[in-house]
Amino acid sequence: MRQVSIALMGFGNVGQAFASLLLKKQETLKKEFELEFIVTGIFTKNHGAAINSGGVNLARALEFIAQGTPLSNLSEDNRVFSPESFIHGSSAEIFVECTPVNPYDGEPALSYNKIALNRGKHVVTANKGPVVYGHTELAKLALDRRKGFYFESAVMDGAPIFSLFRETLPLIELKGFSGILNSCTNYLLDLMTAGATFEEAVAQAQNIGITETDPSADIDGWDAAIKVAALVSVLMGISITPHQVDRTGIREVTPEKIKIAQENGEKWKLVCTAKRHGNRLIEASVQPQTVKADSLLYLVNGTSSFVQFETDVLPGLGILEKDPGPLTTAYGMLADIMSILKKYYVYR
Repeated sequence: MRQVSIALMGFGNVGQAFASLLLKKQETLKKEFELEFIVTGIFTKNHGAAINSGGVNLARALEFIAQGTPLSNLSEDNRVFSPESFIHGSSAEIFVECTPVNPYDGEPALSYNKIALNRGKHVVTANKGPVVYGHTELAKLALDRRKGFYFESAVMDGAPIFSLFRETLPLIELKGFSGILNSCTNYLLDLMTAGATFEEAVAQAQNIGITETDPSADIDGWDAAIKVAALVSVLMGISITPHQVDRTGIREVTPEKIKIAQENGEKWKLVCTAKRHGNRLIEASVQPQTVKADSLLYLVNGTSSFVQFETDVLPGLGILEKDPGPLTTAYGMLADIMSILKKYYVYR
């Protein structure tokens, strides 16, 4: 039985879902893979941090968060940790980061990932920021340290996009892609199509927890743009940031425009597109567009996402993710950990 130690930075909805998933899968991991995962550290912004070399009790950690009890009560170390001291102080082999994304420069998550790699830890992140603003540097750092840097959950939650290209599509040339990458705006536009005002739609999205208190990153297209930048940077090998994506949000999609689209048998969608010619990127955009009933995008409703890739040998390879949630993202993180173990270690 191999014991694998994990340090978890961020314990919001995704971090808690990850902890729950580890608890759910622990017997399968032991029986089928002879693996035992222990979380030796959890860091939160608002509920303190816990470090325990024998493993933090995940069930109690989830209870403490629900009760508003500081996680420091589960720690064998009474120090107050900063993010940096937590990374240095945790004894984990694998650093898992799921802190909030900063679409403007990727910090502070970018620095957290650098510190962890420099400390000789494998890194798994669900955060788009480090992928977009530091992929080249972090990938080289990981290679130099003989460590993994994986980020499946950064785009479309746990849907296998980066691993699909990395592991199963050798010698393929990605010419472009298009799709719906922001589930929040897709949900908002659906509500508005059903008759809700913009304000009512936003309130409903906030009520079910798919947008932040300040939803501008979704509404103004920043979240979609950083996902476009991540796909272009990693899969096309052309480093760009969301500032270089031609970006327009959905604020100007009025009820009048929606009504006209309905009369024409169309829907409004926030469409993400990228195309290249050779090594040159010729288009990267996030734009509200009307789509006809014969478009695949027309059928992508609610909080679902969809991306279609155009390659030199597969002209239309699509991935649909229907109504994802925190558990979906958590699975992508767990799948990355398994990929790291498969590549760098031996398990049955």
